[in-house]
Amino acid sequence: MNIKNIAILGSTGSIGTQALDVIGRNPDLFRAYVLTAQNNADLLIAQALQFNPVYVIICNKNKYQYIKDALANTDVQVLAGVEAITDMVTHPEINMVLTAMVGFSGLEPTIAAIKAGKDIALANKETLVVAGELITDLATKHNVKLLPVDSEHSAIFQCLAGEENNSIEKIILTASGGPFRGKDLDFLAKVLREDALKHPNWVMGAKITIDSASLMNKGLEVIEARWLFGLDADQIDVIVHPQSIIHSMVQFQDGSIKAQMGLPDMKLPIQYAFAYPNRLQNNFKRFDFTSYPNLTFEKPDIKTFRNLALAFDALNKGGNMPCIINAANEIAVSGFLNNSIGFLAMSEIIETCMQKIEHKANPTLDDYLNTDKETRIFAQNLIKQMPLKALQFDIKQ
Repeated sequence: MNIKNIAILGSTGSIGTQALDVIGRNPDLFRAYVLTAQNNADLLIAQALQFNPVYVIICNKNKYQYIKDALANTDVQVLAGVEAITDMVTHPEINMVLTAMVGFSGLEPTIAAIKAGKDIALANKETLVVAGELITDLATKHNVKLLPVDSEHSAIFQCLAGEENNSIEKIILTASGGPFRGKDLDFLAKVLREDALKHPNWVMGAKITIDSASLMNKGLEVIEARWLFGLDADQIDVIVHPQSIIHSMVQFQDGSIKAQMGLPDMKLPIQYAFAYPNRLQNNFKRFDFTSYPNLTFEKPDIKTFRNLALAFDALNKGGNMPCIINAANEIAVSGFLNNSIGFLAMSEIIETCMQKIEHKANPTLDDYLNTDKETRIFAQNLIKQMPLKALQFDIKQ
């Protein structure tokens, strides 16, 4: 393999830092060509000093001069602003773009990279949630690979290797159940952000950790899977698997099921996407069956954790409805993390936005952008109107 130049969009987040770990272990195969961050200037500077990328980009323009001064004695070129990211992903020297930016912000850079013919290591599930049909059509048109980095979608992708001529009956996405598995509505009405940020198996950023606790993360993954693998909603199942050892499964038309297994470690799917179709040797910790004598499975509780049901509703509705739930969820999660609303209120905000924001069956890119903006404003107003004394919508029994 020749050295692959990789642009890491979101290098200071959980996925970005683990991606740099993979690059650091394989310097003869991969180079961090571009590193970007939203606000974390100090970590971006440290990464630049360690990995010597050609470019670093800070979205927050107020931190541009601070970073430029810190890297003045290096050859690293410093840029600022989201528009710089969208321009940079088209650079002719870049071979692959890892999209690990949080939420909707990853959409336009991903589109620009695809149009420039860059393969995408996709860690930003919201891109396919918001505009799955648009993104997959562009990838086909420009002969670009969409290589999933989410552990569940990477698992499905690995299970499908060599099965191109065999029909999928369904896929089964596994979910840990998060920190509140088995809890009821009364319990959830009282949880604090600190409780929700304690995921039992995975170390992730704050937003995705809250999504995991509410099962919205699994709902977004359902929508992402529909577009990545060309499936209908009734071909996608979700099963709760608390140990997070089986990362997902594929059931073929003959009833056979293939599963991809391993310890919960995001470095493996990142490495697989970077090196695809090759598997690289590594010294990651190995799974030991004797340490996990019991692997258990159960149905998700969609009456208590309604976000998963709302995601399936959005998928079935189609059009810009997944864009609506994504935008509403980002605002709701931010409200919860800021202690402006309670845990259960997130589902109420999302459902209200689904009911009130105009549905468009065949949206354009402009429609997606306008829907996202309109939904965010509407959701923010919902939070402002909530009674301060409760910080929670009434619990629906």
